Amino acid sequence: MAQINKEEVDVVVCGLGWAGSLMSIELAMAGLKVRALERGGDRDYDEFAYPKPADEYAYAVRNKVFATPAEAAVTVRYNTSQTALPTRKWGAFAPGTGVGGSGLHWTAVLLRPTPTDIKLKTYVDEAYKPGILQEDMRVMDFPFSWDEIEPYFYKFELICGQSGNTGNLRGKILEGGDPFEGPRSEPYPLPALEDTLNNTMFADAAKKLGYHPFPNPSACVSRAWTNPYGNQIAPCNYCGYCSKYPCLNYSKASPQTAVMDALKRMPNFSYEVNAEVIKVVLHDDKKTAKGVIYIDVNGNECFQPAKIVVLSSFQLYNVRLMLLSGIGKPYNPITEEGVVGRNYAFLSNGGATLFFKDKNFNPFATAGATGQMFNDISPGNFDGPSLGFLGGAKIHSSQATGTPIGTALPKGTPSWGAGWKEGLEEWYGHSMKISITTTCQSYRDIYLDLDPNYKDHHGLPLLRMTFNWKENELKLQQYLKGIVGNIAKELNPDSMSMSFLPMGADFDLTKYVSTHNVGGAVMGDNPKTSALNKYLQSWDVHNVFVPGGNAFPQNFQANPTDTIGAITLMAAQAIKDHYLKNPGPLVQV
Repeated sequence: MAQINKEEVDVVVCGLGWAGSLMSIELAMAGLKVRALERGGDRDYDEFAYPKPADEYAYAVRNKVFATPAEAAVTVRYNTSQTALPTRKWGAFAPGTGVGGSGLHWTAVLLRPTPTDIKLKTYVDEAYKPGILQEDMRVMDFPFSWDEIEPYFYKFELICGQSGNTGNLRGKILEGGDPFEGPRSEPYPLPALEDTLNNTMFADAAKKLGYHPFPNPSACVSRAWTNPYGNQIAPCNYCGYCSKYPCLNYSKASPQTAVMDALKRMPNFSYEVNAEVIKVVLHDDKKTAKGVIYIDVNGNECFQPAKIVVLSSFQLYNVRLMLLSGIGKPYNPITEEGVVGRNYAFLSNGGATLFFKDKNFNPFATAGATGQMFNDISPGNFDGPSLGFLGGAKIHSSQATGTPIGTALPKGTPSWGAGWKEGLEEWYGHSMKISITTTCQSYRDIYLDLDPNYKDHHGLPLLRMTFNWKENELKLQQYLKGIVGNIAKELNPDSMSMSFLPMGADFDLTKYVSTHNVGGAVMGDNPKTSALNKYLQSWDVHNVFVPGGNAFPQNFQANPTDTIGAITLMAAQAIKDHYLKNPGPLVQV
């Protein structure tokens, strides 16, 4: 079959989630002709908006708006002595697909990292004596300062209509917010979501123990909001269908609600769905790209020429596409040479479920980000060096949903049948959770590469993940177990259950943890240890930019979306201000 050649554009964007939609609108607003290619289908609000009912089985169990493993499998192993096996069913993580990507079904916790998270290597060198941390840990700084990135956090938060309480306004600590957050140039755009009973109980107990709780920062907007692109987002009605669901009410910031409505009206923007990009085509000198090859909905191989190529799919698939295209040298964990595939990191979670016979938490009246958290146990905010590990967690009580299938029930309750129904009738609305979302460091032998054995339906190698928990992360889990236990004791439930990783635990791919996968094509100051510079530009192929979680050198305790939005907007601004005037490397080495 002959290849179909398309008309050249200024920019081709590969993946139309948060990063892709932001890049598209920012560059289209600069007058460039932008063409986006999305592997999945279109996601229009006619599919799922009110009055159509939310369907827990379809969305939360059958993963209606996620990629299928058949479309997007990875292979997984614990170490290099093993043969990796492919994912047949999503478990620990579940990537999205289609327009909006994972930004369509996210929980909408819009949380910044701290300045210490941004400069973690600097903190480690100052705070930890040699020999305390594992020799194979590979911590890195992000290649920008807090002052450089902060305006782009704020810009993305305006785009989303962030709701919450300001804790640090230009250096002044304010009551009710996070005292550990980096200085904000402006307050939160909107006030926090309404509290629920579990939030107030958790916050009161945390304060008694000396912690500093604050409302979860949210992209489920608390008030009607019109963002800088002119898109309107409706106030949240606390329906409880957020995580794993498109918002029924147009109230959760997503590429659809915050970007696409304005972007679709621009005459210099177009997009094609069911268009799977399989390779970036390079010129003979390998220093620039001339476009991408993709497979269209009819199975045709198409070539889309472009002056600038943006890889903006999910983190795992950005890394795979770079490896398939020969952009950057693949990482070798033995020699530590190469950059593409290194510093992959995931995260762990855990917590306690508390049951109260005499309290009704009304879990059906909630938003995805409804909750309180505290940041006291994050790097630099407590004495991690004396405890012998690096990292921390946001500790929170979040009432994210009241859907019945996912309702927690006391230990011993049957998991199906009449016994399960009886347990649900007795205990629905009588439990709350205290949860952790942890950091995860990067390591020499934790990485991504192309699998030598398994291929996709196009005959191309799958991405292989080599990952397991390290002692550092398991020590952190055990420390957090004590903190959560103390808060639970203060709350005095009738009964409770706890779930934390024990020392020696292996990564369990079958149980959902999070979709906060990061690393593999990281940003940095040194082209020998990073694939991208501070503007997400490939060190090797200067007209290729790669925004996404792949750019994180390790995982921090804050949810990644705020940072993905900020670094994408910073990169787009650099393209507009500098690259278009003088195409070439934006950072000189």
